[in-house]
This record gives sequence, structure tokens and C-alpha cells, in this order.
Amino acid sequence: MYATSFVPVSALGDALRSEMARLYLANYDCSNEALFFNDLAKKHEVLLVHTEEQLVGFTTMRFFEREWHARPIRVVYSGDTVVDRAHWGQQALAFDWISRMGALKRERPETPFYWLLLVKGHRTFRYLPLFGKSFYPHWSVDRSDLKPLADELALEMFPDDYNPATGVVEFRESRGHLKADIALPSPSEFAKEDIHFFLQRNPRFRNGHELVCLCEVETHNMKPLPLKLFEKSGYGLD
Repeated sequence: MYATSFVPVSALGDALRSEMARLYLANYDCSNEALFFNDLAKKHEVLLVHTEEQLVGFTTMRFFEREWHARPIRVVYSGDTVVDRAHWGQQALAFDWISRMGALKRERPETPFYWLLLVKGHRTFRYLPLFGKSFYPHWSVDRSDLKPLADELALEMFPDDYNPATGVVEFRESRGHLKADIALPSPSEFAKEDIHFFLQRNPRFRNGHELVCLCEVETHNMKPLPLKLFEKSGYGLD
């Protein structure tokens, strides 16, 4: 049985921050507590997943607004997303994240809402087709209309490392990449078109490179199950 909670980063106690760092560092190399805490401080909110009082997963989020084509937009930027490997089958994190997006969209239903996701592992990339009918980049749906916004957001966040030609944040030195024993897909996963596409678009993910992805958080772009969760949602922060 999994229990989830949304917590402002400012409300996280030292013990919980350390627990998050331990979980992150158990899955990623070329990082440390200081780097993790520095990145966490730039986020606004975390979604925590517990089972029997043990932290088994989390994702971090930052929310911001921008002007785009002379109108305001809202963006949720997903930071680190980690699930303990013994709990990879749980759906609580994905489902409750979707519900949270629904609550945010209802605050400003008239404002276009986008999900910005930087991906350095194939499991995280698979959250996109779970959620949306289309996004950028996609292996079979042309959403090149989203590329200019994706480029602008990525260049703003990573002016020295983002390469618009590849759509990848190409860090000169890794700031964290998946441990070798969990980085590669299984033989059966290699044949899946979404995973194959991710490996093609981000061939140096094992060096900490991150593929910049952008998805519309709008009802017309949602798969049936996410749409149901999105429309039913109505809760806020703990």
C-alpha cells in the first residue's frame, strides 16, 4: 500500500531531505548530497511516495509563468524523479502527479499549461506517452510546433549546455547519471518504439545528457486514464 503527499520544498525537514538524497544517490552516479540539495533548493514542491513509513519514490517540481506569442503561459518543470528499484511497478507517483496537474490547471483554466521534462533515462521518458497523446519530440507525431518554446525554455535554464540542434542538454561533465546496472533497457525493452526513439535522440544519456521534452497539459492532449484522473482531481498541498 502506497501513500503519497505533496510538500513544499521549504517545509521539508533535514531528515526527509537526507532520506531523499540517499534514495537519489542509490540510483545515480557522479553526484553527491551537495549537488542534490542545491538542485532541490531550486524547486517549489515535491511529491513523496511512502510505503510503511519508508520513502520509496519522489519527484520534484518547479512552477513558473512566461510570455509566449504575446500571451501568458504556465509551465511545470519536472526535476529529479526517482523510484526505488524494488517499487518500479507502483503507479501512485504517476497517477497522483496527474491529479496535481489537474488541480493546477483548474486554478487558471484559460492559460495554456505545459510540462517541461528533461530526460536522462528511458523509464522517465515513458511517463510522457503514459500521459499525453503527443509531445515534443515524438517518434510518430510531428509536434515541431512545440520546439521553439522548448528551445527557449531550455536555453534560459541551461544557456551554456543546451544544444538546439540536438534538443539535448549536453553537460561537459555529468551532474548525475543512472548507475550502470539500471541504465540500459532490458533486451525486450529495446524493441519498444518509445524506448528505441529515446536512445536514438539521447545517445549519451549514460554521460548525464538530458533530452528536453515538452508536452501540453490540456484535456485534448490526454490519454483516457490520465484524463479521468485529471478531471477528478481537486486536492492541494498537505
